[in-house]
Amino acid sequence: CTEQAVAVAGAVIGGILLFVLIGITAYLLWKKFCCLLSYEKLTSPVKTTNASAFFQDQTISDTQLKSTSRSRSVPFIIPPTLHGRDWINLTNREQVQEDSDPYMTPQSGPRSSFHSLAGAYVVGTINPELYKFPEDKSETDFPAGNIGRLWFSVKYDQESERLLVSLIKVRKLQPPADSCSPFVKIYLLPDERSYLQSKTKHKTLNPQFDEHFVFQVSSKMLFQRTLKFLVYHVDKQKKHHLLGQVIFPLKNEVLTDDNKLVIWRDLEKENLEPPSEHGDIQFSLSYNDYLGRLTVVVLRARGLKLQEESHAAGVYVKVSLMNHNKFIKSKKTAAVLGTPSPVYNETFSFKANQTELDTASLSLSVLQSIKGEKTLLLGRVVVGPFMYTRGKELEHWNEMISKPKELVKRWHALCHSM
Repeated sequence: CTEQAVAVAGAVIGGILLFVLIGITAYLLWKKFCCLLSYEKLTSPVKTTNASAFFQDQTISDTQLKSTSRSRSVPFIIPPTLHGRDWINLTNREQVQEDSDPYMTPQSGPRSSFHSLAGAYVVGTINPELYKFPEDKSETDFPAGNIGRLWFSVKYDQESERLLVSLIKVRKLQPPADSCSPFVKIYLLPDERSYLQSKTKHKTLNPQFDEHFVFQVSSKMLFQRTLKFLVYHVDKQKKHHLLGQVIFPLKNEVLTDDNKLVIWRDLEKENLEPPSEHGDIQFSLSYNDYLGRLTVVVLRARGLKLQEESHAAGVYVKVSLMNHNKFIKSKKTAAVLGTPSPVYNETFSFKANQTELDTASLSLSVLQSIKGEKTLLLGRVVVGPFMYTRGKELEHWNEMISKPKELVKRWHALCHSM
């Protein structure tokens, strides 16, 4: 009996121990399960700290990358330091900032697919096409009748008082023969006796020069000077044929920047006719019928008969608008120091109704100012309707009216008695 009692007691104790062990195991499993649930509750909502971006679902990242590659756009990302603000989704998938309470936890937008930017917000995209520089069409867009285009750059060194001219290239030359061997002469007007010359490029209509030239000129005289480029062709008999020219006044130009500005100009045909008795003047006319505005661009003069002892005096052009031979208004160009071939390139506008064009006219007078004496008239030209003019002056006026808003350019002979 004693042995049976001991066996029963041992079985009871073993059962109790087994039950306690099972209970302890169940308790530990339950505690662990509760911990897992509480961890999921902390990490699953959208309101998370920045570090939670590392646990994004990979499928979301893949979807964002695919949509980004399709639109060829760049994600615009708000850094984590700016997360203390609210962002409101708009219908076009962009977002706009709204004032918010700085103490409130922000609502996160879509997460960035870039793991190196953990915690950042994607608030829209940038289209790179909108930020491209405009295409340079200077080598593709050539107007009808173009005889060539020249590229150059200009810089002025204040300390050494040197004008640095870089001759870059010429394109689309129109030579008189099939082959072309061009070179360029560069003048610094009003000095037409000395020039600098480039090398000759053989058998090409599109020469590349990349040559540099230096002119010595004081800063006081710089803006009175004008660059003149003459492009020549050398034929098989070594004769020089002028293909075109470029006139570039230095006034109103910024020449002292560290970065050289590349400039291009279309070649113009030189007026090969000899100057008239009192010289010639070149100007453009344009009339805007919508604005009722008459525009005159005074370009240059040549062959002027200056007073011999007054070459240092200034030469300028006075433009006057007349109606029924009555003075309406006049404007003047800046004076260019005494040279027989001054360059102006100045624009003037006058108010003139379309109904007044039949009785209006323009008078351009070239004058030389002399210290202590009266202003000397070098020559004058009048352009206008049939009431006042004939020949080239009438043709110029009629062409201006027939081509509204276009600049019509012509040379005119100067006269003394008008």
